[in-house]
Amino acid sequence: MIDLRLTLISGLIATTLLGGLTQAHATGDTLDDDGGTASTGPIRLGTRSATNSDEPSRASNRDEATRLSGRDEVSSSGRTRSGLPPKPTASEFETYASQLAGTPIERLGSDLMLSASSAGNLEANRQVPPDYVVGLGDEIQLTLWGSVDADLRLTVDRSGRITIPRVGPVVVAGVRQAELNDLLTRRIGQVFKNFQLSAGLGRLRGIRFYVTGFVAKPGAYTVSSLATVMTGLAQSGGPSAAGSFRNIELRRNGAVVGRFDLYNLLINGDKTGDLPLQADDVLHIGPVGAQVAVIGSVNKPAIVELKPSDSIDDALAYVGGLSTVADATRLTIERLSDRNDRRVAELELPRDGSLKVGNGDVLRAFNGVTAALPQAKQYKRIRVEGEVARPGDYVLPPTNTLADAVQAAGGFTSQAFVFGTEFTRESVRKVQEVQYDRALRDLETDFTRNTSSQKVTTAENAQALTQSQINTSRLIERLRSIRPTGRIVLDMSVSASSLPSLPIEDGDRLYIPPRPNTVGIFGSVFNGGSYLLKSEDSVDDVLQLAGGPTRGADTESIFVIHANGSVLSARSTGGGWLSFGSPMRNAKALPGDTVFVPEEMNKTSFMQEAKDWTQILYQFGLGAAALKTIKN
Repeated sequence: MIDLRLTLISGLIATTLLGGLTQAHATGDTLDDDGGTASTGPIRLGTRSATNSDEPSRASNRDEATRLSGRDEVSSSGRTRSGLPPKPTASEFETYASQLAGTPIERLGSDLMLSASSAGNLEANRQVPPDYVVGLGDEIQLTLWGSVDADLRLTVDRSGRITIPRVGPVVVAGVRQAELNDLLTRRIGQVFKNFQLSAGLGRLRGIRFYVTGFVAKPGAYTVSSLATVMTGLAQSGGPSAAGSFRNIELRRNGAVVGRFDLYNLLINGDKTGDLPLQADDVLHIGPVGAQVAVIGSVNKPAIVELKPSDSIDDALAYVGGLSTVADATRLTIERLSDRNDRRVAELELPRDGSLKVGNGDVLRAFNGVTAALPQAKQYKRIRVEGEVARPGDYVLPPTNTLADAVQAAGGFTSQAFVFGTEFTRESVRKVQEVQYDRALRDLETDFTRNTSSQKVTTAENAQALTQSQINTSRLIERLRSIRPTGRIVLDMSVSASSLPSLPIEDGDRLYIPPRPNTVGIFGSVFNGGSYLLKSEDSVDDVLQLAGGPTRGADTESIFVIHANGSVLSARSTGGGWLSFGSPMRNAKALPGDTVFVPEEMNKTSFMQEAKDWTQILYQFGLGAAALKTIKN
């Protein structure tokens, strides 16, 4: 861009006198310093920043920018490296409200207090508003094109001026940013013609302000000139536990120029009180006002600070009102003044919403859906599946029974096996789970106690004990994977054609299976599986269809699970080691039965038993005569 073929010696001399700036030939007419007509060509004013002798160095400016962004380390002020003051200690009232609610309860607005670094970054990225007033230390970015070519970064000196090459000083302090272009256009137009310019603000000055009163970290702070009251609060960590969120004063030159209520911003979105800060301003935070805890079924449980005229309705509005599932007809209030007499009183909504609340009161809203209604008042949802005319979900009146549920589903089909009805209930399942888990814990405790009390005399016994422990642990883990279903066994005959008159509950489920014609035989039999059932067959007869029990079967522990969920065992039929024949010979097999023959678990060889008895008798000093006596 620089034309080295300079033809005007005077132009070179003039350029040199102006600090080494180069003037090039241009096609447009300009006015030289003497007011005469200069040669054609654009004038290059330069790209380096024009500074004054009293302007701070670039290095110091970078340090200042780093400090303003919140990355400074100020140990004397107690701030951390990130600029975030320590979180204020919870007040006694916050601790008390948290204990009542069972969850941490904080003051409304405390989560708006950003760290100092975050607040600084937000201001650094904020657009300069048109009404921003240029001040000392601000940087002006000036770009010219046309007959003049310039890209300048000029800092406002202590006299409020910037110095433009070949133009001279221009006073810009006190000028609004929206008026900056017009001011510089008029001033540069006194020297050059046929040009355009764009003027904006670059790095802004820092201002120092003070935070006093009930604040987490009082003292002096330096922020960007774009900072507002909210920025100042964030820099100082916000009000302390004893400080107010609603009584914050902005003082300038000894007079109060603004009052800031954080709730106006938080609740109403009103930012009018968030005024810009100026140098030497004072933010004064007053003492906290009356506080009320609002807990329970509200949208944002919190401790709110009230004005003297605020009511219960206002307190609820501050926390977003009652939640969707709240009981909108009532809430309770615990008044500080009544805690030695009547601690808690119940209020009716909306009638008592206009009542005033006092300092230290606790309002609690209730959940309207967790408390179960009496069964006599509940409409029940029940699912009916299987062999009915219209399977599906039904909502029935409070007093209906299982028979009414079947009737609502259109009644049984011709294939329905009423005896095998599977009836499950959610409330029963929950009780079963608790009892089942307790039984498993007891089993595990007994197993551990027995294992620790056993004495091992030989390596063979130690190996057997270890294997027994492994097997028992596997059994317990398998039992844990099985969960109760909540099934209720209905006491009916195999030929029943209707269900018992049992009242239904919400969430009940009925499944009516088709009538089966087989029985299942599993366990220690020669050929387990399902077999066709004859009407006169006994359990012993169907066992013979599977080949009967094997040699290792425990015939004394055979059991049958009927289709209705009831169980019949060989021990309950009177069978045992003193009885003759099969223990299940008189038990009638029913459609849908499942017969299980367990394996004998406590089997030992003859040699092992002989060895054990010999050791026992030897230890007691018994000889061959004793052995003969025992044998006889």
